[in-house]
Amino acid sequence: MTPQQKADAYTAAWNSRDPSQVARHFTPGATIVINRGDPHTGTSALEAMAAGFHAEFPDLHLTCDGVRAGGDHIIYLWTLEGHHAETGNPCRVGGWEEWDLDDAMQVTASKGWFDAEDYQRQVDGA
Repeated sequence: MTPQQKADAYTAAWNSRDPSQVARHFTPGATIVINRGDPHTGTSALEAMAAGFHAEFPDLHLTCDGVRAGGDHIIYLWTLEGHHAETGNPCRVGGWEEWDLDDAMQVTASKGWFDAEDYQRQVDGA
């Protein structure tokens, strides 16, 4: 699997709206940390993290904006679009994940980043 194929499959997993599909891209003990927040470690926590985004944006659509690879490290660039569940406001947020991969192209660790202030402004409709 190439880095682009991995990114395409991961994007499709998010767009399936099935949190278990997202978690399948990670090793069982993998961790994701978003914007230096609390780590989500292990399959159940990864599924809960994905489910949280799907609940917040019932019409969530993720687009892969690009991939950069260096050995077993990949940068996955993305844009999330959808309407916030509580406010109904449309949101379009860009970000990226930095992945460490094992030999089977499964994510062992991820750091995710996006502009939280811009995200909140869009949720609030400001």
